[in-house]
Amino acid sequence: MNRNFSRALKGLALAAAVAAPLAAHAESNFQTGSGTLTANAKVDFRITIPKVLFLQVGTGTLYANNTNVDLIEFNVAAADIGNSTSVAGIGGDVGGGIVSARVRGNGGNVDLNVITTGDLSNGAGDSIPWGEVTTTAGPWVTSTVLPAPTLVSGTGTPITLAATGKIVNQDARWTYSYDNNSLVPAGTYGGININNGRVTYTASLP
Repeated sequence: MNRNFSRALKGLALAAAVAAPLAAHAESNFQTGSGTLTANAKVDFRITIPKVLFLQVGTGTLYANNTNVDLIEFNVAAADIGNSTSVAGIGGDVGGGIVSARVRGNGGNVDLNVITTGDLSNGAGDSIPWGEVTTTAGPWVTSTVLPAPTLVSGTGTPITLAATGKIVNQDARWTYSYDNNSLVPAGTYGGININNGRVTYTASLP
């Protein structure tokens, strides 16, 4: 047999012998004798769980990315402008100005907040403050209703979602309504990512 080839085989055998104990945490135990025999063998296990945070407001799929942004609209009747009678919305993934909202995390408390770029604008110098849009949270799947941050013109006040055993699992149906408290100039305020019409919700897990 070629001497170099023989050396290579011996090297491979030695490497396999060294690596074998690292391949799996298991063992064998052999006993013999005439009396009571007991043999033991152990196996070690390891489970790795990644840290996750999931936020859904509107159309979405659990633990998946979805780029759809729902549109909520309020159409105020001419005879009702500024009469403080709340106006129901249309649109949202549920319909009727209602969206599905859900937060899941496994690393402790989660902070939930909301950001806008300023008052809703009609592009002609007129505005409606975000405080005129109210969000009401109602039950959905779990027994813990996810509270909705109050909409403001700018950065809102974060809500801390308390974890149980480091787990946050809260959801809700959020219903939006326009309070209609002020007589405002005619126009379309906000829109699809124009005229400060977009709200951004953020969930933070330290």
